[in-house]
Amino acid sequence: MSLERSGPNPYLFIVGSPRSGTTLLQRLLDCHPQVAITPETHWIPRWFHDHQGKGITPDGRVSKKLLRKLFAHPRFAELGVVPRKEHFRVEGEGRVPYARFVSSLFDLYGERQGKPLVGDKTPGYAREVSTLHALWPGAKFVHLIRDGRDVALSILNWGRAQGWKPGEGAARFRTWADDPLGTAALWWEWHVRLAREAGGPLGPALYHEIRYEALVDRPADECRALCDFLGVPPDDALIRKYEERARSNSGRADKHVWMPITRGLRDWQTQMSLTDVKRFEAAAGRMLEEVGYRRAFPCPRPKAPERAARDWFARDALSQGYPVPAGW
Repeated sequence: MSLERSGPNPYLFIVGSPRSGTTLLQRLLDCHPQVAITPETHWIPRWFHDHQGKGITPDGRVSKKLLRKLFAHPRFAELGVVPRKEHFRVEGEGRVPYARFVSSLFDLYGERQGKPLVGDKTPGYAREVSTLHALWPGAKFVHLIRDGRDVALSILNWGRAQGWKPGEGAARFRTWADDPLGTAALWWEWHVRLAREAGGPLGPALYHEIRYEALVDRPADECRALCDFLGVPPDDALIRKYEERARSNSGRADKHVWMPITRGLRDWQTQMSLTDVKRFEAAAGRMLEEVGYRRAFPCPRPKAPERAARDWFARDALSQGYPVPAGW
């Protein structure tokens, strides 16, 4: 497929395991005068992989059918943009490549927000860093990493709150029904490891990791480092702008509510039983150590059930068309 693109957008992608705090990072960056972050898209790499029937030709160019698909997609309406005729066909060039078309949507979003640089926050794109880099070789990736034990607590609560059914979220894996905690541990490691494997080789100019705990404990320092990575002027008022918007949205009771910059509701040290901590660390303790978190229990060796669960998880991921980390 053709990977031709134009312009600077998408300028960045915020990725990470779901429930790691990527929404906080999205909203912080969106307060910068030069940067706009779109609502989660979800469809960008998926449609590129499975272009048949999506309005994308075999050589990677868009057709009119794509417009109908876009308007029918629930996430597209949140962008609030309307593609124009020239975004599909350019006189003398014919149909435009998919990467160039998506770039035009990001440009439209930036125009609507009055900002030149536009990024996307879709946590699941942690699994798609290689595809997104191929489509936009100059795009930057910001990978937010949170202690997996806190993420697991949030996933378990989130799954119950969302009423997950088989095929949704972590419940798409057959191990979820019998072992939600172990599945949540593997779900977290799966996202973190895939993003690091694909992002690390891109180098520090394109790939940047942030720890959630550092972001909430030292937001000003982390935001300055992030602005430096993105090549935008540091905005000393960034935190103040976020806090003002958080206060103005505090009365909302929907997904758009803005939370204060805090550690959040989950704390594995007080909310997770010792048995569950041991089980999490048996499943994903090595990943914890690799990203700088200390185990509560020194190097428990995975037992046969943990190894079997990882095998089933990997098989399920591959059967659903998802990649798995090296060594899985």
